[in-house]
Amino acid sequence: MEAKGKPDDGQAARWNGPSGNAWVEAQDVVDALYRPLQDLLVEAVPEGRGGSVLDVGCGTGGTTVALARRLGPAGTCVGVDISGPMLEAAGARAEREDVPVSFVRADAQDHAFEAGAFDTVVSRFGVMFFEDSVRAFANLRRAARAGAGLRFIAWRAMAENPFMTTAERAAAPLLPDLPERRPDAPGQFAFADADRVRRLLEEGGWEDIDIRPVDATCVLPAEKLVWWFTRFGPVGTALRAVDEATRERVVETVRPAFAPFVHADEIRFTAACWRIDAKAPGGAPAL
Repeated sequence: MEAKGKPDDGQAARWNGPSGNAWVEAQDVVDALYRPLQDLLVEAVPEGRGGSVLDVGCGTGGTTVALARRLGPAGTCVGVDISGPMLEAAGARAEREDVPVSFVRADAQDHAFEAGAFDTVVSRFGVMFFEDSVRAFANLRRAARAGAGLRFIAWRAMAENPFMTTAERAAAPLLPDLPERRPDAPGQFAFADADRVRRLLEEGGWEDIDIRPVDATCVLPAEKLVWWFTRFGPVGTALRAVDEATRERVVETVRPAFAPFVHADEIRFTAACWRIDAKAPGGAPAL
């Protein structure tokens, strides 16, 4: 793993602390949960024909490794993320699975990528956290060759993703200081507005923008439900600072709120997302 500085902002603090560690702990569950969305990214590159791919916000590297396998031995795949703990897990995964992948610890918004180095840029839920999305997309466009493709997956609106806000809605009376979700701020639902996403990409220098809704069925073992909502999202963050009695009350209150999603021994929900494709100016379409 190559380290290129440590961004000193809120996102870096978040993903290099407990939140990043939680995702490392959950990497196998997360990989299985979001496999349908990973497949949408992997299919964006030709199989066995080489090429160079940049995976933005690569996390623990599941998608990066899958992309490298798709490219074949002639391909080059680079994952970039600001989280040290997650990239350590990603590097261990690549070594364990004997897949040649490079990882860079950096903020993709500002990192000095080699100009025109990549045939395709992809991201699964990794581009909604930029402080300045236009600057970030412009930087990624400079890293892409002429005609290179961009494909990323982002969440649609909160109202279309009730599973993702069930815990905080149920826990709100017990955790009154839960942060408000702001749709225009960096975060999970920052790209819910397709028109805004289109504008950000256009201002960042991308063209031929195609934004399509994708509804993916995601499955979580029912035994992992409490483990999930006590580690992730606003509730998971808040629970790190409360006493055990409060934690127990939150669990007792939140668990039954997920009843609509329980099917025997599985938790099932629909991930309402956008699949967004774009092209760097010049050259032939890459996707």
